[in-house]
Amino acid sequence: MGKNRQSQRSPKTSKLVMTYDIKDLSLADKGKQRIDWAEKDMPVLRSIRDSFTKKKPLSGLRIAACLHVTTETANLMRTLKAGGAQVLLCASNPLSTQDDAAASLAKHDEISVFAIKGENKDTYYGHIHSVLDAKPTITMDDGADLVSVLHTKKTGLIGDILGGTEETTTGVIRLRSMSEKGVLQYPIIAVNDAKTKHFFDNRYGTGQSTLDGIIRATNKLMAGSVFVVSGYGWCGRGLAMRARGMGARVIVTEINPLSALEAVMDGYQVMPIDEAAPLGDVFCTVTGDVNVIRTEHFERMKDGAIVSNSGHFNVELELEKLGRLAKSKKEVKEFVEEYTLSSGKRIYVLAEGRLVNLSVAEGHPASVMDMSFANQALCIEYLVKNRPSLQNKVYSVPEDIDRNIARLKLQAMGVKIDTLTSEQEKYLHSWELGT
Repeated sequence: MGKNRQSQRSPKTSKLVMTYDIKDLSLADKGKQRIDWAEKDMPVLRSIRDSFTKKKPLSGLRIAACLHVTTETANLMRTLKAGGAQVLLCASNPLSTQDDAAASLAKHDEISVFAIKGENKDTYYGHIHSVLDAKPTITMDDGADLVSVLHTKKTGLIGDILGGTEETTTGVIRLRSMSEKGVLQYPIIAVNDAKTKHFFDNRYGTGQSTLDGIIRATNKLMAGSVFVVSGYGWCGRGLAMRARGMGARVIVTEINPLSALEAVMDGYQVMPIDEAAPLGDVFCTVTGDVNVIRTEHFERMKDGAIVSNSGHFNVELELEKLGRLAKSKKEVKEFVEEYTLSSGKRIYVLAEGRLVNLSVAEGHPASVMDMSFANQALCIEYLVKNRPSLQNKVYSVPEDIDRNIARLKLQAMGVKIDTLTSEQEKYLHSWELGT
C-alpha cells in the first residue's frame, strides 16, 4: 500500500505534524514537474496566491479538503498554505488520484496527503477519517463524502467548524437535501453554482476530458459512431458538443423537458434511454442521479457497446445487476471490463463506472480549473470574514467574487471589454424613458 506515517500533534503547540499515506514518495519529482506545468495555465489562482502570501488571510485555519488529487488541486493546496492555513488533503474518488501529484505535495510542499489511486473503500473512508482527525476548522468537499462522515461519524468535531465549500453538482444536491431537512450544522458555499465554474469547468472541462478518458481507455474512433449522452446539464452540453466535434452522431436522453428542448434546438436527437439503448456505440452518463442505465437497457444494447460515466459517483450505472446478469466478467485491458451476457453479447464498462475523465485521463485542463479553484480560495476567505452573519445552509458564490474571477481571467488572456458610460448607468437604473 502507501508509505505511512502516524498523524501526531506537537505536545507544545497546536500545529499539526505533517503526515501522509501515498503510493510512493519517489514519484515526487515527477509530480512537481507536472504541478509546475499546470500552474502555467492557472494565472488567476497564481495572482490569488501572491495576494495570500502577503496578507495571510487564512492564518489559524485548519482546512480538511476532500478533492480529486490532481496537479491542479495541488496548486490550490499550495495557495491555501500560502494564505497561512494548515492543509490536509484526501481523495474524493478512489480512482481519480494522480500518485505523483500526491507524492510531490507530501515531499516538496509538506502538505498532509492521504490518497492512493485504486484504494479500496475501507482505505478511502479511512483517509477521510485521517483528515478529520486533525480537527479542521474549514471543510472543502467534492461530492460531500467528507461532510457526510462529519455529520454521521465525527459529530463531536462539528463545533470547531466555521464553514465549508462544495465543488460539484452531486455534492450540492446532497448538501441542499441536508439543509432542507435541517441537519446541516454549518454554512457551506456551493462553488459549483458559480458561473465561472459550471459555465466553463463543467462544459469545456468535462466535455474535453471525458472524451479524452474514453479514447484513452478504448482507442475507438469517435467519427461515425453513435454517442449517447445521458443528461443535458452543463456537463452534458459540453460532452455532446465535443463528441459531435469529433464526428459522432449524438443522441441525448433527458428527463427535464426544458433541457430536452434545448438539446433538440441544438441539433441533437433526443429520445428515452430505452430507445437509445440498441442504437448507441458509446454511452456516457452525466446526470448526478442513480441507475440511469439499468438492466433493461444493458439487455437491449448491441454487442460491443461501450458504457461509461462522468458523473461523480458510479451509481449512475446499475453495475451490480449487470454483474448478476452476465455469465462472465473479465478485464480485457486497463480500465476496460468485459461483461458477457447469456446471449453471448458483450458490454464493455470503463473505469468500473467511476468518472472516466479522472479515472483514465487527467481530468479538466488547468486553464478551466484555474477559475474553479480561484472560487474555492476566495470563498474560504469570504467564509472567514463573514461567518457571524451566515446561517447553517447552502449559499451561492457571491456575485462580486464570480465577476472578479472572470475579470482576472480575461485580463490574463489579454482580452479587454467595455465599461458603461455614466449615461448608460443612469438609463439602466431609471424608469422614465420609454419609446
